[in-house]
Amino acid sequence: MGKKLVLATRKSPLALAQAELVAAYLLARMGEQCEFLRILTTGDRQADWSLEAKGGKGLFTHELEAALLRGEGDIAVHSAKDLPGEAVPGLATVGYLPREDPRDTLVLRTGVGSPKTFATGSPRRRRQAALLFGDAAFVEIRGNVDTRLRKIAEHHLADATILAAAGLRRLGIASWPGVEFRMLDLESMVPAVGQGAIAVQCRSADVGRFEGVFDSETARSVGLERAVQLALGGGCNTALGAHAAGGKLHLYHEAVGVVCVPVGDPDLAAPAAAAARILGQLGIL
Repeated sequence: MGKKLVLATRKSPLALAQAELVAAYLLARMGEQCEFLRILTTGDRQADWSLEAKGGKGLFTHELEAALLRGEGDIAVHSAKDLPGEAVPGLATVGYLPREDPRDTLVLRTGVGSPKTFATGSPRRRRQAALLFGDAAFVEIRGNVDTRLRKIAEHHLADATILAAAGLRRLGIASWPGVEFRMLDLESMVPAVGQGAIAVQCRSADVGRFEGVFDSETARSVGLERAVQLALGGGCNTALGAHAAGGKLHLYHEAVGVVCVPVGDPDLAAPAAAAARILGQLGIL
Protein backbone atom coordinates (compact mmCIF):
# COMPACT_ATOMS: atom_id res chain seq x y z
CA MET A 1 0.00 0.00 0.00
CA GLY A 2 1.35 3.43 -0.94
CA LYS A 3 1.89 6.39 1.32
CA LYS A 4 -1.30 8.01 2.58
CA LEU A 5 -2.22 11.56 1.71
CA VAL A 6 -1.93 13.82 4.74
CA LEU A 7 -5.07 15.91 4.98
CA ALA A 8 -4.83 19.06 7.12
CA THR A 9 -8.07 20.01 8.85
CA ARG A 10 -9.40 22.04 11.75
CA LYS A 11 -10.41 20.10 14.86
CA SER A 12 -14.05 21.21 15.10
CA PRO A 13 -16.76 18.55 14.63
CA LEU A 14 -17.96 20.18 11.41
CA ALA A 15 -14.42 20.49 10.02
CA LEU A 16 -13.73 16.82 10.77
CA ALA A 17 -17.02 15.79 9.16
CA GLN A 18 -16.00 17.71 6.04
CA ALA A 19 -12.53 16.15 6.10
CA GLU A 20 -14.15 12.70 6.21
CA LEU A 21 -16.19 13.60 3.12
CA VAL A 22 -13.03 14.65 1.26
CA ALA A 23 -11.20 11.48 2.34
CA ALA A 24 -14.09 9.32 1.10
CA TYR A 25 -14.24 11.26 -2.17
CA LEU A 26 -10.50 10.84 -2.83
CA LEU A 27 -10.67 7.15 -2.02
CA ALA A 28 -13.57 6.69 -4.46
CA ARG A 29 -12.16 8.86 -7.25
CA MET A 30 -8.41 8.25 -6.93
CA GLY A 31 -8.00 5.19 -4.72
CA GLU A 32 -6.03 7.39 -2.29
CA GLN A 33 -6.04 6.70 1.43
CA CYS A 34 -5.89 9.72 3.75
CA GLU A 35 -4.73 10.37 7.27
CA PHE A 36 -5.67 13.51 9.18
CA LEU A 37 -3.43 16.27 10.52
CA ARG A 38 -5.71 17.99 13.05
CA ILE A 39 -4.81 21.64 13.61
CA LEU A 40 -6.16 24.24 16.03
CA THR A 41 -6.44 27.55 14.19
CA THR A 42 -6.30 31.08 15.58
CA GLY A 43 -10.03 31.41 14.99
CA ASP A 44 -10.65 28.28 17.07
CA ARG A 45 -8.37 29.43 19.91
CA GLN A 46 -9.85 32.92 20.09
CA ALA A 47 -13.42 31.74 20.61
CA ASP A 48 -14.38 34.95 22.44
CA TRP A 49 -13.17 37.35 19.75
CA SER A 50 -15.63 39.42 17.79
CA LEU A 51 -14.58 38.51 14.25
CA GLU A 52 -16.11 41.73 12.94
CA ALA A 53 -14.11 43.86 15.39
CA LYS A 54 -10.85 41.86 15.24
CA GLY A 55 -11.05 40.91 11.57
CA GLY A 56 -11.68 37.41 10.30
CA LYS A 57 -9.29 37.15 7.36
CA GLY A 58 -7.35 33.90 7.47
CA LEU A 59 -8.28 33.12 11.08
CA PHE A 60 -9.57 29.65 10.18
CA THR A 61 -7.18 28.92 7.29
CA HIS A 62 -3.70 30.32 8.00
CA GLU A 63 -2.36 27.46 10.12
CA LEU A 64 -3.60 24.84 7.65
CA GLU A 65 -1.96 26.70 4.77
CA ALA A 66 1.28 27.04 6.71
CA ALA A 67 1.30 23.26 7.27
CA LEU A 68 1.07 22.72 3.49
CA LEU A 69 3.90 25.15 2.81
CA ARG A 70 6.09 23.37 5.40
CA GLY A 71 5.34 20.03 3.75
CA GLU A 72 3.56 18.64 6.80
CA GLY A 73 0.32 18.13 4.89
CA ASP A 74 -0.47 17.27 1.28
CA ILE A 75 -3.89 18.88 1.07
CA ALA A 76 -5.99 21.13 3.30
CA VAL A 77 -9.76 21.10 3.65
CA HIS A 78 -11.65 24.34 4.18
CA SER A 79 -15.18 25.60 4.20
CA ALA A 80 -15.00 27.60 0.98
CA LYS A 81 -16.61 30.59 2.67
CA ASP A 82 -13.63 30.82 5.08
CA LEU A 83 -11.06 31.27 2.31
CA PRO A 84 -9.75 34.81 1.81
CA GLY A 85 -10.24 36.22 -1.67
CA GLU A 86 -6.53 36.36 -2.49
CA ALA A 87 -4.57 33.18 -3.15
CA VAL A 88 -1.57 32.37 -0.94
CA PRO A 89 1.68 32.26 -2.95
CA GLY A 90 2.75 28.66 -3.44
CA LEU A 91 -0.74 27.26 -2.85
CA ALA A 92 -3.79 26.67 -5.06
CA THR A 93 -7.42 25.77 -4.52
CA VAL A 94 -7.42 22.60 -6.58
CA GLY A 95 -11.15 21.95 -6.45
CA TYR A 96 -14.40 21.54 -4.58
CA LEU A 97 -16.64 18.66 -3.61
CA PRO A 98 -20.16 18.76 -5.09
CA ARG A 99 -21.93 21.56 -3.27
CA GLU A 100 -24.38 20.96 -0.43
CA ASP A 101 -27.48 23.13 0.06
CA PRO A 102 -26.07 26.70 0.18
CA ARG A 103 -28.99 28.29 2.02
CA ASP A 104 -29.13 29.66 5.54
CA THR A 105 -31.41 28.27 8.23
CA LEU A 106 -33.30 30.42 10.73
CA VAL A 107 -32.94 28.82 14.18
CA LEU A 108 -35.89 30.09 16.23
CA ARG A 109 -36.37 29.38 19.93
CA THR A 110 -39.50 27.31 20.44
CA GLY A 111 -42.49 29.47 21.30
CA VAL A 112 -41.11 32.63 19.74
CA GLY A 113 -43.33 33.96 16.94
CA SER A 114 -41.26 36.82 15.55
CA PRO A 115 -37.71 37.21 16.92
CA LYS A 116 -36.89 40.43 18.74
CA THR A 117 -33.24 39.52 19.35
CA PHE A 118 -30.81 37.82 16.98
CA ALA A 119 -27.45 36.27 17.81
CA THR A 120 -24.99 36.46 14.93
CA GLY A 121 -21.42 37.58 14.37
CA SER A 122 -21.95 37.93 10.61
CA PRO A 123 -22.49 41.43 9.16
CA ARG A 124 -24.06 39.78 6.09
CA ARG A 125 -26.62 37.90 8.15
CA ARG A 126 -27.27 40.84 10.47
CA ARG A 127 -28.02 43.28 7.68
CA GLN A 128 -30.25 40.90 5.76
CA ALA A 129 -32.05 39.80 8.94
CA ALA A 130 -32.72 43.49 9.66
CA LEU A 131 -34.53 43.67 6.32
CA LEU A 132 -36.74 40.74 7.36
CA PHE A 133 -37.20 41.67 11.04
CA GLY A 134 -36.77 45.42 11.15
CA ASP A 135 -37.21 45.91 14.92
CA ALA A 136 -34.82 43.15 16.01
CA ALA A 137 -31.74 43.82 18.14
CA PHE A 138 -28.48 41.92 17.57
CA VAL A 139 -25.91 40.30 19.85
CA GLU A 140 -22.66 38.46 19.11
CA ILE A 141 -22.39 34.67 19.10
CA ARG A 142 -19.39 32.38 18.57
CA GLY A 143 -18.75 28.65 18.90
CA ASN A 144 -19.35 25.36 17.16
CA VAL A 145 -22.79 24.51 15.81
CA ASP A 146 -23.91 22.60 18.91
CA THR A 147 -22.66 25.40 21.16
CA ARG A 148 -24.69 27.97 19.24
CA LEU A 149 -27.79 25.80 19.34
CA ARG A 150 -27.48 25.43 23.13
CA LYS A 151 -27.00 29.18 23.55
CA ILE A 152 -30.37 29.75 21.89
CA ALA A 153 -32.32 26.72 23.16
CA GLU A 154 -31.04 26.51 26.74
CA HIS A 155 -29.33 29.78 27.67
CA HIS A 156 -31.75 32.10 25.81
CA LEU A 157 -28.94 34.31 24.55
CA ALA A 158 -31.38 35.52 21.89
CA ASP A 159 -34.66 34.58 20.26
CA ALA A 160 -32.94 33.34 17.11
CA THR A 161 -29.74 32.76 15.23
CA ILE A 162 -28.90 31.78 11.66
CA LEU A 163 -26.80 28.77 10.66
CA ALA A 164 -25.73 27.31 7.32
CA ALA A 165 -28.00 24.48 6.20
CA ALA A 166 -24.95 22.62 4.87
CA GLY A 167 -23.30 22.49 8.28
CA LEU A 168 -26.43 21.17 9.95
CA ARG A 169 -26.79 18.46 7.30
CA ARG A 170 -23.16 17.39 7.47
CA LEU A 171 -23.46 17.02 11.22
CA GLY A 172 -26.68 15.05 10.88
CA ILE A 173 -28.71 17.65 12.80
CA ALA A 174 -32.29 17.64 11.51
CA SER A 175 -33.82 18.93 14.75
CA TRP A 176 -32.75 20.19 18.18
CA PRO A 177 -34.70 20.35 21.46
CA GLY A 178 -35.94 23.85 22.21
CA VAL A 179 -35.60 25.34 18.73
CA GLU A 180 -37.29 25.19 15.34
CA PHE A 181 -35.49 25.25 11.98
CA ARG A 182 -36.88 27.32 9.11
CA MET A 183 -35.10 27.39 5.74
CA LEU A 184 -34.48 30.85 4.29
CA ASP A 185 -34.77 31.11 0.52
CA LEU A 186 -32.19 32.91 -1.61
CA GLU A 187 -34.46 35.92 -2.06
CA SER A 188 -34.66 36.37 1.72
CA MET A 189 -31.06 35.63 2.72
CA VAL A 190 -28.29 35.50 0.10
CA PRO A 191 -25.57 33.10 1.32
CA ALA A 192 -21.92 33.89 1.88
CA VAL A 193 -19.52 33.44 -1.00
CA GLY A 194 -18.78 29.73 -1.29
CA GLN A 195 -21.33 28.69 1.33
CA GLY A 196 -22.12 24.99 1.15
CA ALA A 197 -18.92 24.18 -0.76
CA ILE A 198 -15.91 22.31 0.63
CA ALA A 199 -12.65 23.60 -0.83
CA VAL A 200 -9.52 21.49 -1.25
CA GLN A 201 -6.15 23.24 -1.31
CA CYS A 202 -2.71 21.94 -2.22
CA ARG A 203 0.76 23.19 -3.13
CA SER A 204 0.88 24.79 -6.58
CA ALA A 205 3.39 22.19 -7.74
CA ASP A 206 0.92 19.38 -6.98
CA VAL A 207 -2.10 20.72 -8.88
CA GLY A 208 -1.62 18.30 -11.78
CA ARG A 209 -1.97 15.35 -9.46
CA PHE A 210 -5.62 16.26 -8.85
CA GLU A 211 -6.58 17.42 -12.34
CA GLY A 212 -10.14 16.46 -13.24
CA VAL A 213 -10.86 14.92 -9.84
CA PHE A 214 -13.17 17.50 -8.28
CA ASP A 215 -16.57 18.95 -9.21
CA SER A 216 -16.40 21.33 -12.17
CA GLU A 217 -19.89 22.82 -11.73
CA THR A 218 -19.16 23.87 -8.15
CA ALA A 219 -15.81 25.30 -9.25
CA ARG A 220 -17.47 27.48 -11.89
CA SER A 221 -20.14 28.76 -9.52
CA VAL A 222 -17.81 29.46 -6.61
CA GLY A 223 -15.31 30.97 -9.04
CA LEU A 224 -17.82 33.64 -10.03
CA GLU A 225 -18.81 34.30 -6.43
CA ARG A 226 -15.17 34.74 -5.41
CA ALA A 227 -14.56 37.00 -8.40
CA VAL A 228 -17.40 39.23 -7.22
CA GLN A 229 -15.91 39.25 -3.72
CA LEU A 230 -12.45 40.11 -5.04
CA ALA A 231 -13.76 42.87 -7.33
CA LEU A 232 -15.49 44.51 -4.36
CA GLY A 233 -12.46 44.12 -2.12
CA GLY A 234 -14.46 42.04 0.32
CA GLY A 235 -13.33 39.29 2.64
CA CYS A 236 -15.06 36.44 4.39
CA ASN A 237 -16.32 38.78 7.14
CA THR A 238 -17.93 41.53 5.03
CA ALA A 239 -21.63 42.22 4.48
CA LEU A 240 -21.65 40.58 1.06
CA GLY A 241 -23.75 37.68 -0.14
CA ALA A 242 -23.32 35.99 -3.52
CA HIS A 243 -24.58 32.70 -4.89
CA ALA A 244 -24.32 31.54 -8.52
CA ALA A 245 -26.39 28.62 -9.83
CA GLY A 246 -28.87 27.80 -12.56
CA GLY A 247 -27.74 30.64 -14.80
CA LYS A 248 -28.43 33.24 -12.09
CA LEU A 249 -26.44 35.20 -9.54
CA HIS A 250 -28.18 36.14 -6.30
CA LEU A 251 -26.35 39.07 -4.75
CA TYR A 252 -26.65 41.04 -1.53
CA HIS A 253 -24.79 44.34 -1.31
CA GLU A 254 -25.76 47.32 0.80
CA ALA A 255 -25.81 49.56 -2.30
CA VAL A 256 -28.53 47.54 -4.04
CA GLY A 257 -30.01 45.22 -1.41
CA VAL A 258 -30.94 41.74 -2.64
CA VAL A 259 -30.91 41.32 -6.42
CA CYS A 260 -30.92 38.43 -8.89
CA VAL A 261 -29.20 38.84 -12.26
CA PRO A 262 -28.83 36.41 -15.19
CA VAL A 263 -25.46 34.77 -15.77
CA GLY A 264 -24.57 32.77 -18.89
CA ASP A 265 -22.31 29.74 -19.12
CA PRO A 266 -19.60 31.70 -20.99
CA ASP A 267 -19.57 34.13 -18.06
CA LEU A 268 -18.94 31.33 -15.61
CA ALA A 269 -15.88 30.33 -17.63
CA ALA A 270 -14.47 33.88 -17.31
CA PRO A 271 -15.39 34.86 -13.75
CA ALA A 272 -13.38 38.09 -13.42
CA ALA A 273 -14.88 39.57 -16.59
CA ALA A 274 -18.37 38.41 -15.59
CA ALA A 275 -18.04 39.95 -12.13
CA ALA A 276 -16.90 43.27 -13.61
CA ARG A 277 -19.80 43.29 -16.08
CA ILE A 278 -22.46 42.44 -13.52
CA LEU A 279 -21.23 44.86 -10.89
CA GLY A 280 -20.83 47.58 -13.51
CA GLN A 281 -24.41 47.11 -14.65
CA LEU A 282 -25.59 47.37 -11.05
CA GLY A 283 -23.55 50.54 -10.56
CA ILE A 284 -21.52 49.23 -7.62
CA LEU A 285 -18.15 48.93 -9.35
